[in-house]
Amino acid sequence: MSVTVEDPSARVCAGVDWAKDDHAVCVVDADGEVLDRFTVEHTAAGLKRLIARLLRAGVVEVGIERGDGPVVEALLAAELVVFVIAPSQLKNLRSRYGSAGNKDDRYDAYVLADVVRTDRRRLSPLTRSTPATIALRSTVRARRDLVEHRVAAANQLRAHLQVVFPGAVGLFAAIDSATSLAFLHRFTTQAKADWLTPARLGAWLTKQSYSGRVDPHLLHQRLLAAPRGATGTDADADAAVTLAFVTVLHSLNTQIAALADTIAEQLHVHPDAHIVTSLPRAGTLRAARLLAEIGDARSRFPTADSLACLAGVAPSTRQSGKTKAVTFRWSADKELRDALCDFAGDCRRANPWAEDLYQRARARGHDHPHAVRILARAWANIIWRCWQDRLPYDPARHNALQRVLTQHTAQAA
Repeated sequence: MSVTVEDPSARVCAGVDWAKDDHAVCVVDADGEVLDRFTVEHTAAGLKRLIARLLRAGVVEVGIERGDGPVVEALLAAELVVFVIAPSQLKNLRSRYGSAGNKDDRYDAYVLADVVRTDRRRLSPLTRSTPATIALRSTVRARRDLVEHRVAAANQLRAHLQVVFPGAVGLFAAIDSATSLAFLHRFTTQAKADWLTPARLGAWLTKQSYSGRVDPHLLHQRLLAAPRGATGTDADADAAVTLAFVTVLHSLNTQIAALADTIAEQLHVHPDAHIVTSLPRAGTLRAARLLAEIGDARSRFPTADSLACLAGVAPSTRQSGKTKAVTFRWSADKELRDALCDFAGDCRRANPWAEDLYQRARARGHDHPHAVRILARAWANIIWRCWQDRLPYDPARHNALQRVLTQHTAQAA
């Protein structure tokens, strides 16, 4: 007789304590008795041995702390039901089995297995997005990581220039822009910049296809007004440092632009692209990030509240006796929260309903991040509905928006 999930009396569960080099595994029967304990290496042979021993023991459900990576892929490929139990949950669950609460891989593997056995109805099986969405998520997060590296490198370059060449710091709008990097590559020191006149600077900017938003005479005045930079024998060493940062930033800009092109191509062919791109001021990159973090596995979010809670835009309510506290939800998918709040914070510039909701939150005394989370919570309902129905956002069907537009029209009249 084959073992099935629907036969609870015969359920055999396992827990896998994931680690970088090896993984501790525990298998328990329907009564919670340990059937097997073993450790496998994080290699192709080790994962193959893991699956073989789990299937031989009749395991049908597995608890693990993370929902991605080679281990999870191997478990899903073997058609095992996977439950993700977050490390924060596991930390609290340890006290359920003992008062010490010590961290031990073998012990954690047992806790994971037994929790799957006893609390299955409280757990949701891992649902995966399509390969197209997983690939988009990987590209979106890689670009975001590179942007963070660019910010760090730009800050380091700015700090360096404030000491050795202050005039170059505020010369252009962004220190990591193409024009700014080209200027620093050509004029690495104060001595080289002293050669410039308004006419020479204007001619150089023309060769760089500068937009011309700031007159070369004004830019030259900025150079003259700034404190003098380092000159003399130390200037060459300072110039080498400047060029190093410039080279790094130029490379980052190139790769970020390349990933942006890849994201646009991936989003263009995605079946759910029409949903996220229809949102106000979503654009391409922001829409792609929303889609990548929400995914396309509809069963992952059975309700709009489940989306809002995982995104951390719904407050956490705690009540004990007569005391009730509504606090920030710390336990959340931070990538999803950042994507949703990033969209909500900018969409209000193009959507009167969003701006009205944001301003009313500010009027109640909430700071900007809190007001954005309130707006993101409202957008979670709308996005979830569009996502479930596979329909684009239609302002004409957004009743709250239409009411705000009607009020604005009446006030103007």
